[in-house]
Amino acid sequence: MFILCWFTVILQLVLIIINRQASIVETLIRYFTFFTILSNILVAFVFTAESLQSNLLKFFARSNTQVAITVYIFVVGFVYNTILRFIWQPKGWDKVADELLHLVIPIVYILFWYFKFSKQTINYKSIFGWLLFPMIYIIVVMIRGYFSNYYPYPFLNVSDLGFAKVLYNAIYMTLFFVIVSYVFYQINNLKVRKIK
Repeated sequence: MFILCWFTVILQLVLIIINRQASIVETLIRYFTFFTILSNILVAFVFTAESLQSNLLKFFARSNTQVAITVYIFVVGFVYNTILRFIWQPKGWDKVADELLHLVIPIVYILFWYFKFSKQTINYKSIFGWLLFPMIYIIVVMIRGYFSNYYPYPFLNVSDLGFAKVLYNAIYMTLFFVIVSYVFYQINNLKVRKIK
């Protein structure tokens, strides 16, 4: 799985460079403004930590970290497959990367998390820590979008929707993250208690 994850994020990087509509530097920056890419890289680090058992990757072997990443990759899969999938029709290798990033890896990681990674109960206060990543992400993307006029997702595009609408969307997304975080927190702790 760690090979598949790294293959997928590298494949998407190659494809975005090949199909770039801006300079290579700008294209690389845009690549890392996608929450999908960042979440899949985090998943890749978890599988790498599990595979190599490296002390350098201990952070990704922690139950708390793994549940947080489960939340992120679930949101990636859910939002893409319910909202964004119908916006474009990728073909060839773009289609392969698209399905791996938004469907295959999210499903497989969640299954791995539940059956293999979920081993320790977690304090509900951890949820607040999990929210830092998506909140910082939204802030950074909005600031960068203001100066570059580039937004990775249509629901964050201030140029098209206006600031008020995007602010509402950001609030809804944050609430969605809170709900999903609470659900996975409960699933994790119920499962661990059942095993014990």
